[in-house]
Amino acid sequence: MSETPVSQRYEREPAKRVFAAELRETTHHFKEGTEDKSPTFVLLPTGERCNRVFLIGLLTEKKKSDGDTVFYQIKVKDPSGFFYVSAGSYQPEAMHQIASIESPSSPESKTYIAVIGKPNVFKAPDGRVLVSVRAESVAEVDKGMHDCWILDTAECTLDRIDAADETPDRVKAKEIYPQLPEVWRRMVQEALNTIQI
Repeated sequence: MSETPVSQRYEREPAKRVFAAELRETTHHFKEGTEDKSPTFVLLPTGERCNRVFLIGLLTEKKKSDGDTVFYQIKVKDPSGFFYVSAGSYQPEAMHQIASIESPSSPESKTYIAVIGKPNVFKAPDGRVLVSVRAESVAEVDKGMHDCWILDTAECTLDRIDAADETPDRVKAKEIYPQLPEVWRRMVQEALNTIQI
């Protein structure tokens, strides 16, 4: 049995905590490496590359496709906006997890879910750049977990904003994205205002 050469081993990228508003503004995506399995990244406006995201929010909508292949789309709300999440036959675990979660029956019903997935940036026919998340794992969680996620995500976002080192990713983000750090600080403060600490 031969060993896989070191150059062909791949480590799974850690999932980044990011608010919906920042992910929604993400437009730059790139592949690192030339091999088929080289990871694809998005560059967050706060200057960090991201291959996977971890999000928690309220499930506001769940749709199942009516075609030959089963496909789910869900809409998840955090304090800053919406994440658009999907899972299909290539993500069978996530698809079954979404299927087992009850759809919101009314605006008063609150189902919090956690999602780990890969962000996808694509251009709509009208030219708009859209971002969605292809789910790898989905689980129902409680409000306490949701509030902890807001705290953790706020801290991670501020850490990205306040990072002193000028990495190539940070320099590129400043070139691409027009938003000033104050925009993201305000988003963080508004998110924190939604929970009791």
